[in-house]
Amino acid sequence: MDVKEAGSFSVKKHRFRMTVNGIEREVDAVPTARLSDLLRTEFQLTGTKISCGIGRCGACSVLLDGKLANACMTMAYQADGHSITTIEALQKEELDICQTAFLEEGGFQCGYCTPGMTIALRALFQENPQPTDEDIEEGLAGNLCRCTGYGGIMRSACRIRKELASGKGSHWTFPAATAKHRI
Repeated sequence: MDVKEAGSFSVKKHRFRMTVNGIEREVDAVPTARLSDLLRTEFQLTGTKISCGIGRCGACSVLLDGKLANACMTMAYQADGHSITTIEALQKEELDICQTAFLEEGGFQCGYCTPGMTIALRALFQENPQPTDEDIEEGLAGNLCRCTGYGGIMRSACRIRKELASGKGSHWTFPAATAKHRI
């Protein structure tokens, strides 16, 4: 029996199944293991950053069934049976429209917040392809840039909005589930 000590209590590992970036995955973990830790250590997807660890900075942002979520606040049992999309899924043959906008508009400084910001903008623009500046600010409210690079981030968001209005990036898909992996 696999156990992890939790003070004087033993916690048994369970098998969890989830689709991560289009690939069906299985992992044995403690039910309260953070999704951010599973992504980074079990699935070797290190684009999801851990900063505050309490859901306030957005560095760990992922899409959970297409909706924005903080991976540091999502437990393994909550991800069981669901689809998770990380920053690694956005690039296929070429950079995603959001990634390109961040690169070309200087939407990052140190880059630590960039994956979470990019995922947050992806979620926003999938839901509302023509958000107002206020909608963009609201959509990024859960993401912090400690370098205060918000000017570049807003330029990036405005560029995405402009490109979507011109018909670019209007067909956003993620990889289909193609393989099963047990970790």
